[in-house]
Amino acid sequence: MTISRNAATAPPGTGPARIASPALLFAFASAATFALSGPFAKSLFEAGWSPGAAVAARIGGAAAVLLIPAAIALVRQWAQVKGSLLRIAVYGIVPIALCQLFYFNAVSHLSVGVALLLEYLSPVLLVGWAWLSTRTSPRLLTILGAVCAMSGLVLVLDLAGSTKVSVTGILWGLAAAVCSAVFFIMSSRSNDNVPPILMAGGGMAVGAALIFALGLAGLMPLAFTTADVGFAGHRVSWLVPVLGLVLVTTVFAYVAGIIATRGLGSKVASFVALFEVLFAVLWAWILLGEMPRFIQLVGGLCIMAGVVMVRLDELRGPRQRGASYAVDLDAVPAGAPARGEPN
Repeated sequence: MTISRNAATAPPGTGPARIASPALLFAFASAATFALSGPFAKSLFEAGWSPGAAVAARIGGAAAVLLIPAAIALVRQWAQVKGSLLRIAVYGIVPIALCQLFYFNAVSHLSVGVALLLEYLSPVLLVGWAWLSTRTSPRLLTILGAVCAMSGLVLVLDLAGSTKVSVTGILWGLAAAVCSAVFFIMSSRSNDNVPPILMAGGGMAVGAALIFALGLAGLMPLAFTTADVGFAGHRVSWLVPVLGLVLVTTVFAYVAGIIATRGLGSKVASFVALFEVLFAVLWAWILLGEMPRFIQLVGGLCIMAGVVMVRLDELRGPRQRGASYAVDLDAVPAGAPARGEPN
């Protein structure tokens, strides 16, 4: 695995975008739609679905929806993307399939809040990784932004009442955070020759194959029912939350996330993704009637402040020429046993 050392500043007009850039809008849209997975999945769980079955339906359905456009993109750009097939497979295995598997394993040992907090340590991991790999310490504004955003995340999750602690669960949660960081790293190549629709579609297909294999092997229960479910105070067909998980929280959310991360870079995109927690609180308020507490609202403001601080620091350009936060999968020499490349 090698670190890309491209020019620190892009040519005029191709550098970091404005704060109100289209990429940033895609990032917020991705966070908002990812956050809807909670209410959709909760309705299925209450009807008797297992987490594994919900994940299988989500990823498998998304793979089916993206199959034709991904196949068309693959055929049309075969010459350009054939060397990236392994990277697409890694994307499907690590950020898509394993991230969800590790998160649900963490939930089985910890409270949902603690597990989610551990997974969303990925922005801190990315800042630390950039620090180690480039040997360039973050500027004070980035450090303050990281501290502010993570402090806000703790407040939004409202962990004060959580008492259950498990070393096994913590390790699963940290593994999910690593997978989440890989998502932003692998999605951040602004000059990537793999179209977002192919990256998402191909990754979903590989991830779905892995999830179903785990289910068939008995490592992930796949219990489900076709009975009606309760959603937003109404009885609806089970297809409503399933289609919501597939089309809204997966197909759109992943494609938008890839587009956003390529425009913003992995570090900024990963911090904007923290808004998923805030959006999750808002969706729970709107759809489930769960009123957020005052401390959660304060936490949301801290997250916003932290994201703005990191974004402003990013717009100032890198601290040293030659430093980049992108990890290059394709730079590994031929014959290497494996290639490894979170926004």
